Amino acid sequence: MVQGGTRTYANFDYAASAPALAQVTDRVTELLPFYASVHRGAGYASRISTDCYENARGSVARFLNCADDQVVVFTRNTTDSLNLLASCVPGDTVVLDIEHHANFLPWTRHGRRVVPAADTVAETIRRVVAELCAKPAALLAVTGASNVTGEVLPLERLATIAHQCGARILVDAAQLAPHRRIDLQASGIDYLAFSGHKLYAPFGAGVLVGRRDWLDAAAPYLAGGGAVTQVSATDAEWAPAPQRHEAGSPNVLGVAALAAACDTLGELDEQTVVDHERRLAQRLCDGLKAIAGVQFLRIWSDSADSVGIVAFTLDGFEPGRVAAYLSAEHGIGVRDGRFCAHPLLAHLGVDGALRASIGLGTSAADVDRLIEAVATLVAQGPRWNYACTSGQWNPVPETRPRLTSDAGAGAAPCTF
Repeated sequence: MVQGGTRTYANFDYAASAPALAQVTDRVTELLPFYASVHRGAGYASRISTDCYENARGSVARFLNCADDQVVVFTRNTTDSLNLLASCVPGDTVVLDIEHHANFLPWTRHGRRVVPAADTVAETIRRVVAELCAKPAALLAVTGASNVTGEVLPLERLATIAHQCGARILVDAAQLAPHRRIDLQASGIDYLAFSGHKLYAPFGAGVLVGRRDWLDAAAPYLAGGGAVTQVSATDAEWAPAPQRHEAGSPNVLGVAALAAACDTLGELDEQTVVDHERRLAQRLCDGLKAIAGVQFLRIWSDSADSVGIVAFTLDGFEPGRVAAYLSAEHGIGVRDGRFCAHPLLAHLGVDGALRASIGLGTSAADVDRLIEAVATLVAQGPRWNYACTSGQWNPVPETRPRLTSDAGAGAAPCTF
């Protein structure tokens, strides 16, 4: 820490990137000696990598209980998945103003219609119904769980509404998939996207799962090798999905990691995971509520469920300065800023906030550390100086060693 000494890191930034599960790193380590290009040769390593890559589709399909007409396409991340789908949608897309930028910006290609969220889920849904009834739309695109507040929408109900209005539904599950089991067949969800790096598989792969017809009819997302069945000097015959949208050499290790995470999380008892998360989130909220100046961020007064994300502000303190203090003086990692959800923060009337997100590795002791650190800041102020440079708050001076490009040549390890 900046004032001297070390402390075990308390991670409250799972919503940004979750650490790798042991089973994930084991799967990657097992595959590394056989890592090769897929679909490209008869060599043993290529065959092993190809089998691993294609079998990963089955892991994702089982994890989500995909329908027979839904196909698994591997991408770089959720943003990549949603941009891919945006190139396939044959009409307008209806979105809420509370979305992450990844589920807000891509839909402008064929027409984006924005519905402002109300103060209640019930009224928000009424507004969605009114918009879908007023003019036909091809797609309703909604978040599964807010990346700012963690609040969960009633997805089955929204799927039913979309279908009754002649639209399909896309769910941005980047924040929902790590916390809740999703059953595509039972819920009626047509398309779903999530990122491996939020699902305890931080090796750079994402997923788009969805109904085949739009994906088969659309132009390839990327034009290149692997997306075709035949090429001549004047023409190309494009493969159906998923290969149609996976041109180039894919991220085999990232896909293997994502599949391992799906397999591992799929074996956990869902209720045990949910109870762990809710217990710690409630403990955190109760502790922060007792501190003067803490204000929580919520979208709806009647939301019935939330994943383990707690967003708040602290009167008299810039969120970035609080985050820097927590890291530098207490070894606690939280997120600060506008969380790639600028319209939502404007809707909530704040310029920035702090976000503490809970995961499988979070403990009650971690929660108590965070509460105590915030209480100490309010009561005593920081023990170190902090300055904001180019929008980033940092301790001054910064005394903690950093890893560098020549870390292998004797650089000191990071401490907190």
